[in-house]
Amino acid sequence: MINKQVTQAVYFVGGIDWNMRDFHGFCTPKGVTYNSYVVMDEKIAVIDGVKHTFADEQLSKIANIVDPEKIDYIIVNHVEPDHSGGLPVLARAAKNAVVVCTAQGKDEITKYYGSEFNFKIVKAGDSIELGKNKLHFLPLPMVHWPDSMASFLEGEDILFSNDAFGQHLCSSKLFDDENDLAEVLFEAEKYYANILMPLGKQVAGALDKVSQLQFTIKIVAPSHGVIWRSHIGAILKKYAEWSAGMTSERVVIVYETMWGSTEILARALMDGVVSEGIKVNFYRLNASDRTEIVRDILTAKGIMIGSSTIHNGVLPNVGALLYQLKGLRPVGKIAAVFGTYGWAGGAVKEIDKMLAETGIEVKHSIGAKWAPNNDELKQAFEIGAEFARLIKLQ
Repeated sequence: MINKQVTQAVYFVGGIDWNMRDFHGFCTPKGVTYNSYVVMDEKIAVIDGVKHTFADEQLSKIANIVDPEKIDYIIVNHVEPDHSGGLPVLARAAKNAVVVCTAQGKDEITKYYGSEFNFKIVKAGDSIELGKNKLHFLPLPMVHWPDSMASFLEGEDILFSNDAFGQHLCSSKLFDDENDLAEVLFEAEKYYANILMPLGKQVAGALDKVSQLQFTIKIVAPSHGVIWRSHIGAILKKYAEWSAGMTSERVVIVYETMWGSTEILARALMDGVVSEGIKVNFYRLNASDRTEIVRDILTAKGIMIGSSTIHNGVLPNVGALLYQLKGLRPVGKIAAVFGTYGWAGGAVKEIDKMLAETGIEVKHSIGAKWAPNNDELKQAFEIGAEFARLIKLQ
């Protein structure tokens, strides 16, 4: 077995789930990694864990480096099962190890796996001497669970950042500079949009805590995806922008249609937006990945959502997107709503209602019975153009 090294003292012992395609609703066409690390020093520490299906693989990788009974500390930065599922297997093998976590983390570990662990509770400012290296702990509650924390390894200058700065991206290469940077940033943005978007204030607070570290960060090692060593400034800048709700002059048009009438309206609206020089991302939901749509919504100033009416409401996949947006609470955006109906309306009103619950202001609405006529298409074009002018004023 090949030992993958992050630095001379730190080894990668995580799992690479090349075939994982769904991560609690997050579409993951490039798989998922569960990053775990071993620090070899006078005291030996395992930092972060793996999903339970990779527990034996993690243990085998560790055993290829050091006898698990010699492990002194198991650092649990986060208890979500993709991080901690392998903990019982590891703890049984590392029978002398202390499990280090926040107080909230202890409660969660106990509820998931029982209390048969030797716990050490840490809080902000706490640290552990390993020998040449020293671990410092930065609790980051609600980034993105109450137990979440990051760990900084003084000596190797590594920030083990937990879910922050991660991506759902499998690679045979560990580091950012060994991969296509554009692809890594794309996946990092998609990850942020679908998981961390509603936690912008907490993320901004976490960035402040990281900036206040009295050390130089040379490596950022997240729990998912590739490790940052050459483009740390780039990902920190992106997180600052995303958490601040920075947007660009762009409109995302998303719709679903039964017999094509709603799509005709969508195209007329798009033509109006484009006539004012504003860029558009255009999606029919049944042919698109909702995870990537949400990524585009993160930094767009405008959203247009449309649906045919069914049972006095929206088509199911439109409802799913709206429900997701309600939870994600995008900021700094305006919206327009459109749709078609037969004997009774309902879709436009339902989208209006759900966007209001999301906190996005609806500037325009348009509906057409059966199929839009020339006058209604002209109106849709004009609405698109006016919406684009509003985008320029945002």
